Amino acid sequence: MGDTVSACSGEILSLAIEGAEGAALDAEPDNLVLRAARALAEAAGLEGHALLHLLKRLPVASGIGGGSADAAASLRVLNRLWRLGLPEAVLAALGAKLGADVPVCVGSRPARMEGVGEVLSAAPRLPRFGLLLANPREALATPAVFRARQAGFSARADLPEAWGSAAEMAADLARLGNDLQAPAISLCPAIAEVLAAISRSPGCLLARMSGSGATCFGVFPNAAAAASAAAALPSAWWCWGGGLHGAAL
Repeated sequence: MGDTVSACSGEILSLAIEGAEGAALDAEPDNLVLRAARALAEAAGLEGHALLHLLKRLPVASGIGGGSADAAASLRVLNRLWRLGLPEAVLAALGAKLGADVPVCVGSRPARMEGVGEVLSAAPRLPRFGLLLANPREALATPAVFRARQAGFSARADLPEAWGSAAEMAADLARLGNDLQAPAISLCPAIAEVLAAISRSPGCLLARMSGSGATCFGVFPNAAAAASAAAALPSAWWCWGGGLHGAAL
């Protein structure tokens, strides 16, 4: 479901982009993958030559951290290619200068994010569950959503060390919300349609907007239920349904 970043040796630093969602990046003279590569090369004192390849499967500006994950993958793959041996903490510190979501993607494991994203701690241990993602094909800029927000932020959530089942996890999370959801819907009303469609799907335990939108997610008892629900959503939307890699964690 995710994007793929790969790298090999080259005489220059370059990036080739392919994939179903790659066209949205073709017009960009620069992006996070290249910025991450240059930041790592500068930190290591290298010229930083490499041929990077991005297979883009996730929609751009969709609130699921696709670009941040690509930048983090660039840091990790070039750390290996250039044989730098830099620890995760150093890569995360470099990533924090590129974007608030990059450090958690460097770690590439479930985590609780605080501050602007740079304060990370262990998330509750996750059970096996199904996950559905759906985007109405409307890009939504994060700064615009924050500008549209009028109320304050919710208090820090009290979470357990682990959840024993998908239903238990969904019940806990149902008491919480996304403070950016209302302002995002005011800018992109289609988000409300997506949330309603996910909520009506058989087996849906919880539906929420992801990040600053416009992608929404649904929690399901298992991967099969999530995949079936995704297949039933409008074909004009970007949708994915399945299980989580590595769950239970």
